[in-house]
Amino acid sequence: MYDFIEGRLVELDPIAATVQTGGFGYLINISLNTYSALQPLLGTDKPCKVYLHHVVREDAQLFYGFSDKKERSLFRLLITVSGVGAGTARMILSSLSAAELQKAIADSDANALKNVKGIGLKTAQRIIVDLKDKIGTVGTSDGSFLHAYNSSKEEALSALVNLGFSKASVEKVLDKIIAARPSLTVEEVIKEALKAGI
Repeated sequence: MYDFIEGRLVELDPIAATVQTGGFGYLINISLNTYSALQPLLGTDKPCKVYLHHVVREDAQLFYGFSDKKERSLFRLLITVSGVGAGTARMILSSLSAAELQKAIADSDANALKNVKGIGLKTAQRIIVDLKDKIGTVGTSDGSFLHAYNSSKEEALSALVNLGFSKASVEKVLDKIIAARPSLTVEEVIKEALKAGI
């Protein structure tokens, strides 16, 4: 699994970037938000770091790139929704900033999502239903995620199940803990779950 690429930004347009490293140029599909973030690096020797999501299809291997982990987390969340592929997720992230998307989902604002090209009302509602519990409320003006994709929940769940606890009962307890205190670390979530008597 590829996590990121770092090198020199040699080409950039609103939908793709080419990053050169190790004698290779990697073509990376990007959103408009990432395009804006990368623009100052074009034509300079400053290193360009892009966080990657690798998609393997029968006919192609594609990289989707993001200027920060928050946007990548959102992309990964979006593609878990039925009917939302990588191209649609990129379109959503080009139309809305991470903070705007997070707020639209948290506020159940289907209209904000429906304004994105290619997103109908049913898809907008499905995104909200599927992702509302996985995204924290907007906590800061820059749209920082409090628990994007609940990675702490996933890690805590895995650890507790490996310790012999029932997945169903653990999941309910973790949901309550993270909803009440979304900024907890994985270790803190596990301790709280054990205190809760799962």
